[in-house]
Amino acid sequence: MMCKSFFIHFASAILFSVQAQGPAMTFAEIEMLLSVQMTDEVILAKAKRSGKPVELATEEMIKLKKAGASDGLIRQLLTVGTASGSPQPAAAGQTVATNQREIGVYLKRGEEWVELLTEVVNFKSGGAIKNLASAGVVKKDLNGLVVGQHSRNSAKTPLEFLIVAPEGVGATEYQLLRLRENKENREFRSVTGGVMNAQSGAMRDMVPFEGTRIAPRQFQVLLPANLGAGEYGFLPAGGASGGGVVGMPTGAQGKMFTFRLVE
Repeated sequence: MMCKSFFIHFASAILFSVQAQGPAMTFAEIEMLLSVQMTDEVILAKAKRSGKPVELATEEMIKLKKAGASDGLIRQLLTVGTASGSPQPAAAGQTVATNQREIGVYLKRGEEWVELLTEVVNFKSGGAIKNLASAGVVKKDLNGLVVGQHSRNSAKTPLEFLIVAPEGVGATEYQLLRLRENKENREFRSVTGGVMNAQSGAMRDMVPFEGTRIAPRQFQVLLPANLGAGEYGFLPAGGASGGGVVGMPTGAQGKMFTFRLVE
């Protein structure tokens, strides 16, 4: 009798486990969630419930991209439940192994490191952005425009980030910028020629921060609690596209790790 009871409980546990995972998320489900502007975090959370990567054909990936899905979202959907998928939880202060982290910026949320998904930045010369929302642009300013009013990455204080930089790049080569919202876009004023050559107007949107090296290519960033609600972004050297922030030409594009700080 005891053996039979044990077998029944064991079989039930296996059945429950299989049912709890369920089938992998489908292309149609992702497309539907994007159509109502569901956040990347919610889409990924649903995908992770199955523990299985999403099977996407090339044509479907193109359709998702056109529907507003970021490269980071598509990559994470394709790697759900695999070794190269989302970052694993790490204890506070614990060094994150570089072979488990791709180049990028990660936000500490509870005991988990969450990758900040990137957004495309359109760069303009100082004078060209006056028609958007800015006035009194300083010569040699680098101006950036990010489409959309809000970042899909949300954050709350306390703010702890991990920057995993390319080989030979330090935390000082990243700029933390406050993004100024208008009706449909976010814009910022940055620096050409390096921070040391910047005039006062070019520093308007820059937020000072310190990056503490905790491992090769890894830098811990702690931001103050009084930073203030709003839109922010980490702009890496080269705008994450290899173009180079210094002397970025008008019309060039780069990428920025954005987040929205909510109260």
